[in-house]
Amino acid sequence: MTEFLFRDDAYRQSAEARVTAVTDQGIVLDRTIFYATSGGQPGDTGFVETDSGRRIVIAGAVHPEGDKTQIVHVPEAGSPPLAVGEPVILGIDWERRYRLMRMHTALHLLSVALPFPVTGGSIGEDKGRLDFDMPEAPGDVAAIEAELNRLAAGEHPVSSEWITDAEMQAQPELIKTMKVKPPMGQGRVRLVRIGDVDLQPCGGTHVANTREIGALKLGKVEKKGKENRRVTVFFA
Repeated sequence: MTEFLFRDDAYRQSAEARVTAVTDQGIVLDRTIFYATSGGQPGDTGFVETDSGRRIVIAGAVHPEGDKTQIVHVPEAGSPPLAVGEPVILGIDWERRYRLMRMHTALHLLSVALPFPVTGGSIGEDKGRLDFDMPEAPGDVAAIEAELNRLAAGEHPVSSEWITDAEMQAQPELIKTMKVKPPMGQGRVRLVRIGDVDLQPCGGTHVANTREIGALKLGKVEKKGKENRRVTVFFA
């Protein structure tokens, strides 16, 4: 198993690690600060540097097929190989990661401003979106945007906690996503709490306080099916 350092400290930008495997996909480490693509959030980019000073650009991070306990760091094409057991220093593209953290937290707030079941979503550096099971488009988009910004400016602390799989099954109302279920089977599930306004299962990275999100604006609400509406959020 890979130790996911970002779960305890999403602000950590560098770390020491050791290569545990090299596969066709990329590099596996004993510990990492790189978030792997999942839950609508893209994997981190950055670098892995050896003791000798060789720097390997990491173009992305993914979970191996069907294994959420490990992360594969995908090197840029043509990168020099690493050896199993080799110590390395990790660095992430912090500016990109931080924007993703801000947007991911903003989308949690959007699910509060629009309390409908979520059918899909995507997190980007400049914009994000949620798809809602919402029969009719909201009548006053400006009011929703104002509420979203009110929540973001509310200086709500953001924290994480863990519950058991059994506790998660006993509280299905915490799950807002209809198509993406929280990762279970490892004995526990991570919840992300935003003050007293939101609590839901999530494995992604988030800011520590909603004031870090900044001003937001909503794009047009798009119809994506009989009862599916897509709402896009931008940094203002």
